[in-house]
Amino acid sequence: MHSLKRGVFISFEGVEGSGKTTQAEALVEWLARSQIPHIFVREPGSTSVGEAIREILLNPVNKEMHPKCEVLLFLAARSQLTYEKILGALNQKKVVVADRFSDSTIAYQVYGHDLPARMVAILNRFATAGIKPDLTFLVDIDVDTGRQRSAGNDRMEKRDAQYHERVREGYLRLARRAKKRIKILDGSKPVDVLSNEVIVQVKQFLARKGHKP
Repeated sequence: MHSLKRGVFISFEGVEGSGKTTQAEALVEWLARSQIPHIFVREPGSTSVGEAIREILLNPVNKEMHPKCEVLLFLAARSQLTYEKILGALNQKKVVVADRFSDSTIAYQVYGHDLPARMVAILNRFATAGIKPDLTFLVDIDVDTGRQRSAGNDRMEKRDAQYHERVREGYLRLARRAKKRIKILDGSKPVDVLSNEVIVQVKQFLARKGHKP
């Protein structure tokens, strides 16, 4: 039986088209094969409330949405996800794999929109009971390549390249400040190579947290 001393929270981040979702799903498949209790969530979404907010946030019809409204909607969806799913899973000693979490807000709204970092951080702590990922994989790729990969149809994807460059730089600054937590992956590498890198790092991380194969 696999066991953990406590739940572990792993998130995946990156600009549009980085391949983060593919890597998150590959990790979830490995956890399932390894019979490690886990849940997989995405932001915004994974709850009925969150999915309704996601539709509002990503709908290109809502192009006049103010950045302050945008950040509050993301935080509302995250708060519901935290209290409805994440906290319970962590209490049950499961591995939580998240396709985006609070780092996205710093990258997309603080760096992308130049919203006040301190205020956003305070609101995020309020929304999430102060939890944050134990381990984060930042799948880094240049903006042009990512935009070519992505469908480019939702409200966030449709923003100009300069905005997405600010987002990428925000992520890289976060990674430089939190080197122990945020691991940068080269998004230009083949998918299977990256997946292997993730699994190796996760195995080591879980072992340190008390996982017994």
